[in-house]
Amino acid sequence: QLQLVESGGGLVEAGGSLRLSCAASGRTFSNYAAGWFRQTPGRERECVAAISASTWSEGTYYLDSVKGRFTISRDNSKNTVYLQIDSLKPEDTAVYYCAAVVGGSQYSWYSRDFEYDYWGQGTQVTVSS
Repeated sequence: QLQLVESGGGLVEAGGSLRLSCAASGRTFSNYAAGWFRQTPGRERECVAAISASTWSEGTYYLDSVKGRFTISRDNSKNTVYLQIDSLKPEDTAVYYCAAVVGGSQYSWYSRDFEYDYWGQGTQVTVSS
C-alpha cells in the first residue's frame, strides 16, 4: 500500500509563493505517476498538474489556468513530488491533494481523479487579497 502525506500549505498573500510537498512511502515511488489536485467547497476536484513516473523523460500536464505559475517536479530518490506555486491568486485558495497511480509508461501522466488509486489527506492553501 502506498501512503502519501502532503505538507507545505498555509496562508499567503496574493503574489506570494508556496512549495507543496508530497512524501510517499510503502512502495517504490518511481513506479508511480503522480498528480496534484485541488478542491473548494461546492466544486469538483480538478487536476492542476501531473507528472509521469520517470524523472529521466518527464511528461507533465498543467491546467491551463495555472500554466506559467505552477511547476510540478519529483525527486524519486526522496520519494517526493513537489508543486511550486508562484504568483498566487485568491482563486488558488483550495485544499490541495496529492495522488498517485502505477505509471503506464515513462511518459504517461493522468489528469482525471478516477485514474488515481492513492490519495493524501490534503493540505490547505489560502491566498489573501
